[in-house]
Amino acid sequence: MDQNTFKKLELLPDRLLEADNTVRIVWKRFRRHSGAMIGSVVLILLILGSLLAPLSPYDPDESHVLERFQTPSLQHPLGTDALGRDLLTRILYGGRISMTVGLLVVGITLSIGVTIGAVSGYFGGLIDNVLMRITDAFLTLPSLLVLILLSALLREVDIPLLQQSSVLTIGVVIGLLSWMTFARLVRATFLTLREMDFVTASRSLGASPLRIIVRHILPNAIGPIIVESTLELGYAIIEESGLSFLGFGIQPPTPSWGNLLSNAQENFIRYPWLSIFPGLMIFLSIISVNYIGDGLRDAFDPYKVLQTVGEV
Repeated sequence: MDQNTFKKLELLPDRLLEADNTVRIVWKRFRRHSGAMIGSVVLILLILGSLLAPLSPYDPDESHVLERFQTPSLQHPLGTDALGRDLLTRILYGGRISMTVGLLVVGITLSIGVTIGAVSGYFGGLIDNVLMRITDAFLTLPSLLVLILLSALLREVDIPLLQQSSVLTIGVVIGLLSWMTFARLVRATFLTLREMDFVTASRSLGASPLRIIVRHILPNAIGPIIVESTLELGYAIIEESGLSFLGFGIQPPTPSWGNLLSNAQENFIRYPWLSIFPGLMIFLSIISVNYIGDGLRDAFDPYKVLQTVGEV
């Protein structure tokens, strides 16, 4: 091994210790946020319930006309719908759809937004102006109307993968219209970090822009990105529910929280549980994600982390 390799190996334990200490500080601050901890428990329970949905003794799509509109009971804890299907089972399966769409949207927005924001913030100048004007153009679009239009158009386009999966279609549509916040956030972070001494040192040693972005700047911007990702998950669930409620999202018989709520409109007065329980799932998921985001924002706040160093 050459001398540089030995130096890197000598510094490795110190770097690992520093990273471990940072994680412990962030976790300690996150635990102090009671709302974030409660939100985490609620979200975990919702995810576990959705994952364990196949264990239900009822088929989510099988009709039992003689059992239609049954009130909540031991046999059907949340009652049955207009076709006699167990509402709890359909809500659990709907949670799988809504959560999948949310994660898909977060993945798409991260891929697009972080890339554009990183390139724009690091290089600046003409590249920054062009990319930010494109971002501003997307921000001016009326999101709900464009979501409805794109959702309808993509179903007509001859793309087998999109036509076979309405979940993928909705995820792509929402993701294509939701990356702008990530782009602006990452750009602002990169504009600050690119002037730091460690970036200047890496550049003077001949590191390529790609290496500086990926290995040096991006890890230091991970905190705000994680926080925004949690908030984006909640936003995606709301958007999917809204589209499905209006009839442009996940199509029946596939259940989602949005179309369960939509299908309950006609019977809201006589059978209120059909709309109360899907609406409650949407509310719980959004409020828990927002509280988690608030907790992560406090945990990753660099000034608060520095104040906590002396306490660890």
